Amino acid sequence: MARRKAPVKENHERWLVSYADLVTLLFAFFVVMFASTQSDHARAKQISQAVEKALKSGTTPPKIAAILGGAVDDRGHGNDAMRGPAVRAPNPPKSDDAPKPGDVPKDLQATVNLLRSRLAAEIKSGDIEIRVEERGVILGLNSAAFFALGDATINKDIYPTLDRVAHILNGLPNALRLEGHTDSLPISNSRFHDNWELSAARSIAMLRVLNERYGVPRDRMAIVGYADTAALDSNDTEQGRGRNRRVDIVIFSAIGLRAEPRPSAPTSATPSAKP
Repeated sequence: MARRKAPVKENHERWLVSYADLVTLLFAFFVVMFASTQSDHARAKQISQAVEKALKSGTTPPKIAAILGGAVDDRGHGNDAMRGPAVRAPNPPKSDDAPKPGDVPKDLQATVNLLRSRLAAEIKSGDIEIRVEERGVILGLNSAAFFALGDATINKDIYPTLDRVAHILNGLPNALRLEGHTDSLPISNSRFHDNWELSAARSIAMLRVLNERYGVPRDRMAIVGYADTAALDSNDTEQGRGRNRRVDIVIFSAIGLRAEPRPSAPTSATPSAKP
């Protein structure tokens, strides 16, 4: 007699498979969202890798692995969690020490007041011009008052003015830079081949007078020749060219000094005797 087959019971729990897949997908989605909001890239990467490892040890659908695996490039799949969430770096905070355009650096306010007070007559006559920049205070010496045309020898009639300037500089601890400038008219004579040589020679002449006559230490000063490359005014008029022919004494602020090379330690003038 043939045995009767037992009737196959209908599985009413099939929905659990789909439900489990849905729960897993939701879990992966929220992990990804959490990781993408973290500013700690290393920690976000660890979380993503831990979840990926846990899911891969079981029956992880391929779509979840693609989500957690991170993208190799911008065109890949996933949220790029393997490289850490894409969080924009915040803008660096602005320093309170940095002055706004036209403002006097905090560490040079007293110096500006002193210069304007002691050199009021020269400023009024146009022999000296005071300008303020972020790098420091610029004392502009009008070339027509301090030098003969096309020459780098300082006019001795201007020494009383230099006396006052040097007295102020000797009372300051700031580093100084002497910058020579010319107009755009070409020059070529027996002493100077071009405006570059003239601007540098005037800077050197000013350095020597300030050091040898007034005792301003050389290790506080540097010289630069700009020729006509840093004009203050138009070279199309005589008035503009006259303003461009100048020697600037830059009194560095603390911010301006950051870009300057540090002076080396002084060395002995005489070599030490060998043992």
